Order: sequence, then C-alpha cells, then structure tokens
Amino acid sequence: MLKNFAQRTFNKVATRGYASAAAEATATQELKKTALYDLHIKNGAQMVPYAGYSMPVKYASLGVLQSHLHTREKASIFDVSHMLQTRLTGKDRHDFIEKLCVGDIKNLPLGSGTLSVFTNENGGIIDDTIISQHKDSLYIVSNAGCADKDLAHIRKHLQEFQQKGGDAELNIIDDHSLIAIQGPKAAEALQNLVDGDVRSMNFMTGKFLNIKGVECHIARSGYTGEDGYELSIPTPEINRITELLLDNPDVEFAGLGARDSLRLEAGLCLYGNDLNENITPVEAGLTWTIGKRRREEGGFLGAEHIIPQIKGGVAQRRVGLIVQGAPARDHSEILNAEGEKIGEVTSGVPSPSLKKNIAIGYVKSGYHKSGTELSVKVRNRVQKAQIVKMPFVPSNYFKA
Repeated sequence: MLKNFAQRTFNKVATRGYASAAAEATATQELKKTALYDLHIKNGAQMVPYAGYSMPVKYASLGVLQSHLHTREKASIFDVSHMLQTRLTGKDRHDFIEKLCVGDIKNLPLGSGTLSVFTNENGGIIDDTIISQHKDSLYIVSNAGCADKDLAHIRKHLQEFQQKGGDAELNIIDDHSLIAIQGPKAAEALQNLVDGDVRSMNFMTGKFLNIKGVECHIARSGYTGEDGYELSIPTPEINRITELLLDNPDVEFAGLGARDSLRLEAGLCLYGNDLNENITPVEAGLTWTIGKRRREEGGFLGAEHIIPQIKGGVAQRRVGLIVQGAPARDHSEILNAEGEKIGEVTSGVPSPSLKKNIAIGYVKSGYHKSGTELSVKVRNRVQKAQIVKMPFVPSNYFKA
C-alpha cells in the first residue's frame, strides 16, 4: 500500500525518542498512571515514560503507521489525561490571565477557546495553552511536562495579584480525566453517546453536555489537524465512556507515536522541542496568537521584547522542511548553499500521508521563505531540503 515506505522502518523511527526515554528512566522512578492505564494494557499497549507518566506509545492491534492512517481516515482515541487542567475564577480573572499570556481573553466569545502562550520577562515561551471562556470561569489546558513549572509561575503571580486586591482564584481540576477523539468519524461516533448536538459545534468552541448521563466538558479541538474533540470526563466514568466509544468499529486507541507524526504533519509545535523559554511567539510563527488589542496595549510579561519584533523582525524563524534521504531528527544541522550552519531541526519524522520526510526547525531570517533550497546534516551526511509552507497536510478543522 505504501511503496518504498516500510512500515517497520517507520515504526522504529516514530518511536525512537520514546524508547530513549524509557532507557533513561531509572528502575526506581515512580511513574504516574492515568485512570485508563489498565485499559491500555488490556488493549496491548506498549507503555513508555512520558512527562512523568506511563503512557501508551502504540498498541498491538495497530502499529504507529497504521494508527496514524486510521486517524486520518476514521477516528482514534488519545489518552491526554496527563495534561494539566485548571479553572480560573473571580471577577478579575481576565485581568490576571492577560498578565501572563498574549491572547485577548477578555473578548473571547462565550464558549470559545483560543491557543495562547505563557511568556516570561524576556518574551520567551514558558508553555503553550488553550484557554476557553465560560460564564463564570476560564478553563485552561496546558502541557503535562510543564505542569510543575506552570503552576509555580501562575501561583507566584497570582499571589502578587491578590495582594494588590485582585479577585482571582486558581483551581486544579484533578477529579476529571481527559481524552481526545480525532478523525473524520469522530463527530459521528461521539454524537451517538451525547445528549445534545456536537456536530454543529465550531472548531475551538466548548460546552458542557451529558455523555451517557454524565456531565462532561466537550471542546471541538485537538492536536492532529483533523476534526475532533477533547472530552473532560469525571474520572470514575472515564473507562466506561472510553469503552463505549471504542465499541464503535470506526474507533481505535492511538498512542504517542501516532500523535507525534500527526501533529507534525499539521505543523503543530511540541513544547520542549519546537518551543522553549528562549524562543518568542514571533520567532515561533505564533504572532497570530497575540490579539490586536494586546499588541496595542501590551501588559503581558515580555511585551517590551515581543511587540517590537512584530514590526521590526527577528533573527530566526520557525519553518517547515521537506528532507530528502533519511529522516532528520531534532538537533540536525540546517545548512545554506555554502555549507554554513544557519539553523537546527527541532522535530522530524517520515510523513505517512505524504510519503516524504518532513521536519520543523529554526533558520536565520532571510532563509525562511517557502521554496528556499537548503541542506540538512543527518548522521554526518548532507541531504537536500526545501522550505515549504505549513501545515504539511491540509487541516480538516470543522467550521459551520
């Protein structure tokens, strides 16, 4: 089915980073388990350490390549319960959150969400996050690997805000688990279980609905470039509802291996690889997350560094690459025509959809335009590469 694209080779490449993490984990390291751990094992999952948790990288029924393609063609469930879910309340919650992130949260329509980033004093990205507007609160989902850092950062500034009379409270949502169902069959599979209409929801909107009698938060969003939903479900019900979804013949479990190749095809960043505290939103190609009002007013950490970059430019830019030869992994050098290093790959994988090797990286400004011919050094071999627009594969987000 996939000429010159061996499934075994792809599975090895796609899981290499997770295998390294497993090898580095000590025998005494105590990994956390999500509430779906036993269900993963029952379904033949290969578990690996990830962000302090034991997480599935792939399953016995489908290899990484097959799982990737299944998500693009039908629907897959991803356990994302390791993500940090929080709720911000209080009449001054918008003023507080806008001190920490670049988004225009005050003017988010009710029931809508937005991708944003938490920044530091130098304009670097502490974490990326999705923030949703509800009637009496903000629902915030951020990365598991950054959870301790995020909480320390938020609590420090929250204490200062409260001491000045600000009314805002942060609550960790630790009694709910989180799954994502992604793919063109996701809406149909979920609608069969929900008391209410999920098919008419627009991308990046969310609301509370009952799934088989249980109130859950349902957001039409995800990390694959496909249509889909993230479901925040009371933990005592997570296994039952997940199994009900899996009863649908179009729905399968998917692990970290497929999640990585899917998000890379969608041109989406992975914190710790493509984003870090030394990279600004403008350098990362995330200028669009900075609301118009925020560009004019500032008021967020690092604004004095970030706002001038919007008009004045930056020294480096995030780009997408098609790489010939072997797949380029993170830290592979990017070279110009003269063989000089002008950047570095931050993520790379063979693309099952394109049957080509794709990568994300940063290059010096001036080399960032689509069509620019460059090279990438992979295991000391110089291979041709070309900058292309992202996403690599067209996104299928739903908009009415």
